[in-house]
Amino acid sequence: MTENNNSKSRSVAVTLRVNGVSHEMSVDPRYALADVLRDELSLTGLHLGCEQGVCGACMVLIDGEPALSCLTLAVETQGTEIQTVEHLSSTASEPGPLGKAFIKHCAFQCGFCTPGMLVMAHHILDKGLGNDRDKIREHLSGNICRCTGYEPIIDAIVAASAEWEVK
Repeated sequence: MTENNNSKSRSVAVTLRVNGVSHEMSVDPRYALADVLRDELSLTGLHLGCEQGVCGACMVLIDGEPALSCLTLAVETQGTEIQTVEHLSSTASEPGPLGKAFIKHCAFQCGFCTPGMLVMAHHILDKGLGNDRDKIREHLSGNICRCTGYEPIIDAIVAASAEWEVK
C-alpha cells in the first residue's frame, strides 16, 4: 500500500521563547505546546492530566496570561513569551515566597496539580489579587485538586501576597 504524501504532516520551523531562552526547532503543526515543552525541551514540571483542558495541570503563562498547554498548538506560540513552572521558581535551590507558602500551608499532597496551581497562583499574585479569597477561588476554578480541598492553596496564596511585588 502506498502512502499518500498529502496525508503526512510536515514539520514547521518555529522559534519558541521559553523561560527567557529562544529555541529554534521543527515541530509537527499538530503538536500541543505541552508535548513540545516536555518531549523536546525536557521541561517536565508541567503535568499532563486530562489532555482536554479541564484539569489545569499543564498550565503555563503565555505573554503573562494563563494558558492550557495541552490545548495550545506549539506553532501558535511563535513570537510569544512562554513561562513554565520551572521559570517561576526563584532559584533551583530554594523556593521563593510562593513555594515557601505552599510548603508552610501544606498546599499540596500528591503534587500532581501543584505545577498548574503554582503557575495560576503567580498570575493571581502578579495581578494583585492575592488578598481577595473570592477572586483566588474564581481564578483557581480551572485547576482541579483532588487532595487538598483548595483551602490550604488559598491560604498559601494569601500568605505569599504579603511578600509579593505586583508587576
